[in-house]
Amino acid sequence: MLLGVAYRMLGRVADAEDVVQEAWLRWSAADRGQVREPRGYLVRVTTRLAIDRLRQLRSRRETYVGTWLPEPLVTDLAPSAARDERDGAERAVLAESVSLAVMVVLESLSPLERAVFVLREAFGFPYAQIAETLERGEPAVRQMASRARRHVEERRTRFEVDPKLQRDLTERFLKASVEGDLEGLLSLLAPDARLLSDSAGKAKAPRRTILGADKVARFLAAIAPQARDAAFGFRFLELNGGPALLITFGGAPDTLFAAEVAEGRIQSLYLIRNPDKLAHLASEGD
Repeated sequence: MLLGVAYRMLGRVADAEDVVQEAWLRWSAADRGQVREPRGYLVRVTTRLAIDRLRQLRSRRETYVGTWLPEPLVTDLAPSAARDERDGAERAVLAESVSLAVMVVLESLSPLERAVFVLREAFGFPYAQIAETLERGEPAVRQMASRARRHVEERRTRFEVDPKLQRDLTERFLKASVEGDLEGLLSLLAPDARLLSDSAGKAKAPRRTILGADKVARFLAAIAPQARDAAFGFRFLELNGGPALLITFGGAPDTLFAAEVAEGRIQSLYLIRNPDKLAHLASEGD
């Protein structure tokens, strides 16, 4: 849970792990006799540390080369037979709150608004506890929650979360991309599809968002010959609550594609080539 809070606040796995480690060190040094509720204490410390870290990171991201996208998070949200429907619904909510679409929108919130949104919408904490965590009055927290919720709702697209459909479209996308099938790509993309890429200037990738199915398809078709190199490999992962395609070169992570689907077509396509954000996927398999 602490890692989930920190990741949703920071958008990077490594930063989230650092924050949780620091929270745990503070817990280890705390006077346990003065802590009434360990869970609440740890959430409070983690949230405050994440806010401080996010404020530091904001200045660095202002000079980031190209578009900044969240570091992909490996998730395992497939329901088991032992889980009931309520648990499955709760997991679906958690998956939505960590989707790339939502994570991108969260970047536009202030650190405090982001903390309120994450604690309330993703984890269902009561307003009183959030107010105590942030050392703010409850009325102010409720206002921030309403403002943040409205901001996110206005800026995110409602995507389908059917994993089978997403997986099918991703597989068809892979086939059409490798073959350079322009018509096939156009049939999979929504008319107003967009492609966002993140390379931090460390690998070749568009630095601006590509808008429109025709432009996105032509870009993908143009890079198709590279994917036919025998050194390239392909495997599927579940990242941020949905299927994603990881392309490897010589066994090392090279490019990640993740798609957001609406009305049976790919609406948003995320391309991540920043090696720093892919390194942790080296040991992940399908």
